[in-house]
Amino acid sequence: MNLTVVLFERLGLLLVIAFVLTRSPGFRSLLYNEFSFKMAGIHACVFGLFGIAGTLTGVVIGNDFTVVNEFVWNVKDDQMVVSSSLVAIVIAGLLGGPAVGLGAGIIAGAHLFFLGGIGFLANSLVNPLTGLLAGFTARFFSQERVISPIKALFIGIFPPILLMHLLLIFDSQDRTMIELINVIGLPVVLSNSIAIAIFTAMIAIVLREQENEAAFATRQALTIAEEALPFLKEESFQNKAEGIADLLYARLKLAAVTVTDEREVMAHKGLGGDHHKIGNQLTTQISRQALASKEILVAYSQSEIQCTHKNCPLEAVIIIPILEAQQTIGLIKLYFRKPQHIGPVELMLAEGLGQLIANQLKTIKAERLELHTRDAELSNLQAQINPHFLFNTLHMIAALFRKDPEKARHITVQLAQFMRFNLKLVSTQLVPLEKETEHVQAYIEIIQTRFTSRLQIHFLQPEGIAHLLIPPSSIQPLVENSVRHGLEHVSEGGKVDVRMKRIGERIKISVRDNGQGFPDHLLLQAGETVLAGKQHGGTGLYNVNQRLINLLGKEARLHVRNLSEGGCEVYFTIPYRDE
Repeated sequence: MNLTVVLFERLGLLLVIAFVLTRSPGFRSLLYNEFSFKMAGIHACVFGLFGIAGTLTGVVIGNDFTVVNEFVWNVKDDQMVVSSSLVAIVIAGLLGGPAVGLGAGIIAGAHLFFLGGIGFLANSLVNPLTGLLAGFTARFFSQERVISPIKALFIGIFPPILLMHLLLIFDSQDRTMIELINVIGLPVVLSNSIAIAIFTAMIAIVLREQENEAAFATRQALTIAEEALPFLKEESFQNKAEGIADLLYARLKLAAVTVTDEREVMAHKGLGGDHHKIGNQLTTQISRQALASKEILVAYSQSEIQCTHKNCPLEAVIIIPILEAQQTIGLIKLYFRKPQHIGPVELMLAEGLGQLIANQLKTIKAERLELHTRDAELSNLQAQINPHFLFNTLHMIAALFRKDPEKARHITVQLAQFMRFNLKLVSTQLVPLEKETEHVQAYIEIIQTRFTSRLQIHFLQPEGIAHLLIPPSSIQPLVENSVRHGLEHVSEGGKVDVRMKRIGERIKISVRDNGQGFPDHLLLQAGETVLAGKQHGGTGLYNVNQRLINLLGKEARLHVRNLSEGGCEVYFTIPYRDE
């Protein structure tokens, strides 16, 4: 009982050392299995020293079975070391694998070998064997981030049992050894296995803390990046810089924030504003290095910051390059009062913020390029005017002036209105439905005057939808398609119906005719591609369909179908909104 109590007291001290170890910067690489030979060597040394600490905080038992409570600095020939080094070696193997476990075991075992005493060979040999076996055991749990405390408790039972067997093997003829094993067996098994379970629980807590910190930093970076989007879309870099500086200063509660371009300070918010002024040139070495390297840099002292002001309250800074198209277009400097204020969360946040802003700028640039390309395509589509229609209408007006001058003047006004609308298409993406219907009615009057004897066009528009927006010249080409192609071989009785009807939250706009309809092999292609030879609509339906999709979305695309009674219907829908 006395030995058990003493071992648990010493293990308490050992676990305090373990807690400090889990807070070391290099410990994270073990948790995330970031293996390299260099890191494996470092971790083997660290856990080896931890194993030596376990030996120093162990106990010494004399040949009369008395427990010496002093720390283990030296061991007499008639004394035995009861070490807790196996705790460190098991953890080294479970976290770092066979290489780290074996390396740590050799270091701890060598220390026990030179201490000497009863059973020194077994004590020194059990450590490297335990590290190697623990490393191979960890491979059975490779899918787990950290082995659960229950499993670790079970695994921790076996190293002390292995030690007992080795003691018996090397000193099988010594009856005193058997009695010593009876004394130390249960206390060592209990203390070591429980300590290993506590250590793994400690590691799990550290891992959760790191993941929570990373999650918090990620959420904060995402929130800031989303809120920064309106500022990043500004054309002026000055407006971008001022908006980002204000946002970061308010959100992160920093000592100060500076945003620069490649040459000078564009915005500063917070402490040091009396000398960190807009327009100051970037002359410090760390700023030039950040611009050139495109990497986040950290300065932990005023000498690294190289501020020329003697009483500057800013003692540390994180510098984040602003990258656009793989080029550094500026810097974001997050200033702190003290170097201690820069922790893992701040560094993770800075890294995430830099990546997110770079992605935002890349997306904005792509959107602008796509918008310019789409505008160019729409301008090209909208600018197409059928010259034959213009020439035929002018000939008709010339003929009307001899027969019906009043009608000729009216048609001239309609043609002027029609042409004026077409000339405005290039500069306008959406127009009120009222303007679109005026354009269609002007076209209908011209066409019906030309084909009075064989064509009737009916136009039906309900009230309350004149304010809705629609891509210009979306209806007229459909009417023209029915006249030129659907009714091409109809000598009399031709009809075209233009109808608008509200269906739920959308307005259906359809153009029907009683002509020849579409051949079956072209029905699915109509509006989706430019039909060969400009037959059955040529580019007209395709142009309209592209304008609708680009400006109103895929739900507004054209639908084409043949009617059972003859002819065809071409229709699309637009969103309905109250005024």
